[in-house]
Amino acid sequence: MKILIDLWKEGRTRFTNQLSKIKPEDLTKNLGDSPNSAGFLIRHIAEVELLFAKNVFGNMDVKVDAQTLKAGKDTGEWTDLESLKSIVDEAGIQLEKAIESQKDWKAVIETKEFGKKTKAEALGRITTHTAYHAGQLAIVVKYGAK
Repeated sequence: MKILIDLWKEGRTRFTNQLSKIKPEDLTKNLGDSPNSAGFLIRHIAEVELLFAKNVFGNMDVKVDAQTLKAGKDTGEWTDLESLKSIVDEAGIQLEKAIESQKDWKAVIETKEFGKKTKAEALGRITTHTAYHAGQLAIVVKYGAK
């Protein structure tokens, strides 16, 4: 199990390593006509990690209010850096607990978002989801404007 957690954590560093360099004024940046600000992307990544911890990997202790998914777009409200860092930390803790608790990585999960996947494939899915949006975040922070 430690190997899977190490792999997931290393993949997640593409996201978490950026957080110490992000400033509050970066959170409202977006790139051109892109609808997603840096703050939105940070919140979205954390929410989806929490959703995976709960709905895919069965960590029922997770409390998640998927605001970015409910809104369906960036509403401009994700501008509190400390709050965003807090939810990212919580998502990491809860997803790690969920990964640690798995017994059968071949078990199939079905969701409306991605259909049928084994739990191993779902771990790949959440890892790449985080890394995908982390790449977007890096570009928005570096080249974006308010």
